[in-house]
Amino acid sequence: MGKDYYRILGISKGASEEDVKKAYRKMALKYHPDKNKAADAEAKFKDIAEAYDVLSDKKKRDIYDQFGEEGLKGGVPGGGGVGPTSSDGSHFTYYTFSGDPRETFAQFFGTSDPFSMFMGGDGGMGGSMFERMDVDDDTFHILSGRMGAPSGGTRRAFSFSPHDATRTRGKAQDPAITRDLYVSLEEINAGVTKKMKITRNVVCAETRQMKKEEKILTIQIKPGWKEGTKITFEKEGDQSPGKIPADIVFIIRDKPHQVFKRDGANISFTTKITLRDALCGIRVTVPTLEGPKVYLDFTTTIVRPQTVKRLQGKGLPFPKDPSRRGDILVHFDIQFPSTLTVSAKEILGEILPM
Repeated sequence: MGKDYYRILGISKGASEEDVKKAYRKMALKYHPDKNKAADAEAKFKDIAEAYDVLSDKKKRDIYDQFGEEGLKGGVPGGGGVGPTSSDGSHFTYYTFSGDPRETFAQFFGTSDPFSMFMGGDGGMGGSMFERMDVDDDTFHILSGRMGAPSGGTRRAFSFSPHDATRTRGKAQDPAITRDLYVSLEEINAGVTKKMKITRNVVCAETRQMKKEEKILTIQIKPGWKEGTKITFEKEGDQSPGKIPADIVFIIRDKPHQVFKRDGANISFTTKITLRDALCGIRVTVPTLEGPKVYLDFTTTIVRPQTVKRLQGKGLPFPKDPSRRGDILVHFDIQFPSTLTVSAKEILGEILPM
């Protein structure tokens, strides 16, 4: 029968995209292993992430609605290595949920620490510090956690409220506030601007009382930036008497991609092909980040398990020289049959070389 993703999220088959998001939010919070200590919570949490991964993606949901889990994951008879065809006429590479459910959670909510949001903030004022302003993101409030100051090279962003050095000399500074910022490979490929609304505590100059202040931080992500790149907004954190406000540090993280895996400026693509196609020949379609597909002809070539085809210049830009690009590395997952009939073995024994 396969998994019923709609039942896992507690929604009907005709549920809207917003219904899917609401259902995932509710179920993920309910079964998150940090909160739910039941023996099966971890497994349910993973199933919930997989259900959301499928139902939130139009193409995957279309294939699932037509063929169920078996068709989505490669069980359509005669499908070969290409995959079933969706309603728009395009072919679909067989799906495997290889994501980390916690990473899916962090990508959705914007934090890997889900329950810090229920704790009060500094100074007893509580509330959220960060709010995504991206049009294509699902808005969610997150408490800022006080973490250790980042190490290593950072990219300094302009601070919009510089402090007079004569007034801050000798004062201690609060530890930096760090936050993971997930970006897609498509965004890394082209570069993107993200906007984040922060709500911070500041000292009112007239009354010397604490008050809340909202501010928009603009994060310019340049093409090719590596995962782990840090963007620092100096002294933009909460103010407290006698201390220098903390820096706010955003750390670039890669969103899981349904097709590619990143390796520096190179990206890897794995396609499934049958043993027959590997031996007898096949034409393979390779997607790219920028849209146009590349077609590889192996009709006169045997595809070996260790075969890797390199498509030069089709990868990500180099961060220090965006005019240069990495490559797409095409790998082949050859699907061997699980059983063979006696007659098939006899035929192969006669045909194949010793």
